[in-house]
Amino acid sequence: MSHAPQPVISATGLFTPAERITNEELVDSFNRYVALHNRENAAAIAAGETDELAESSVEFIEKASGIGSRHVVDKAGILDPEHMAPRLAERTNDELSILAEIGVAAARDALARAGRDAADVDAVLCAASNMQRAYPAMAIEIQEALGIDGFAFDMNVACSSATFGIQTAADYIRAGHAKSVLVVNPEICSGHLNWRDRDSHFIFGDVATAILVEDKAIAPAGHWDILGTRLKTVFSNNIRNNFGFLNRAHGAIDQSGPKTDKLFVQEGRKVFKEVVPMVAAMIVEEMEKLGLQGEDMRRLWLHQANTNMNRLIAHKVLGHEASADESPTVLDTYGNTSSAGSIIAYHLNHEDMQAGDTGLICSFGAGYSAGTVFVRKT
Repeated sequence: MSHAPQPVISATGLFTPAERITNEELVDSFNRYVALHNRENAAAIAAGETDELAESSVEFIEKASGIGSRHVVDKAGILDPEHMAPRLAERTNDELSILAEIGVAAARDALARAGRDAADVDAVLCAASNMQRAYPAMAIEIQEALGIDGFAFDMNVACSSATFGIQTAADYIRAGHAKSVLVVNPEICSGHLNWRDRDSHFIFGDVATAILVEDKAIAPAGHWDILGTRLKTVFSNNIRNNFGFLNRAHGAIDQSGPKTDKLFVQEGRKVFKEVVPMVAAMIVEEMEKLGLQGEDMRRLWLHQANTNMNRLIAHKVLGHEASADESPTVLDTYGNTSSAGSIIAYHLNHEDMQAGDTGLICSFGAGYSAGTVFVRKT
């Protein structure tokens, strides 16, 4: 009797940059920039031609987001009030790209945890919010660096890229097109964040995660069955990044000043109001389809963007205020890492779970986009 392929999560991997910025360091840098701007533009401010900038504070950041610190690939450039962006040396075409480099590190961690050799992998999906170039695909560069014989491609659904990647990988396995798929999420969010914007300068951090999705028949012991997945998109301009290869055609390629139109921008209050009910309803509907109730959910690994959003979503799903054990956060140490956030939460908070425990990996963000992956420990 032939085996019907069943996708599972065999392992995850994590790469964390060595450098870290605390809220105190970030606020000090931002406020020095504010003082510099206000001093240099004193006459224009007095004439009403430009706005006076307001300082940030640790209290404001933590109340607004729950973020305590973030890891970054370059700390000095970000904290320089006259630069306020990472400084990364351009690499030659013969060198491994930095996005591929951190993706490979996370992928190797996942492979090692699964006891799997790269030669056993059939496909690589690079699923992240921003690719550093249009082509060749970052996924193919990661595939080459790992020595994988198969196929690879990039996919971008912003903060939901990882969960969309997991469903895509699962579908390949169900269809028999692959037995082992690496979903890699390299996120250098510090490169597309406007560190001069008081409302968002604290949000993002850098990291890379990887998920090894495989056929249950070859998966290692202790893997996680994928019970069901669901994806949803609804168009919205409330989270947007307009940077791209057509910018040069518009004559708007200079982003050296405090410009926001070609970097990350969002209407935070609108996002909160619209995304929370959408995601909560989506999760509950999928739970009903799978025959699950709140009491069946041992743990929720939610997208790491805002503690208040997660609190409300978890309450709707569980039917009560979630404990830190039921809905763990990594915002306090990693910040928002876009597509990687829910994967970090899972990676760091799943080894204590027992066979039969059920959990949910869920991401949501720009698009709007949202993805759910219900899993059960074997």
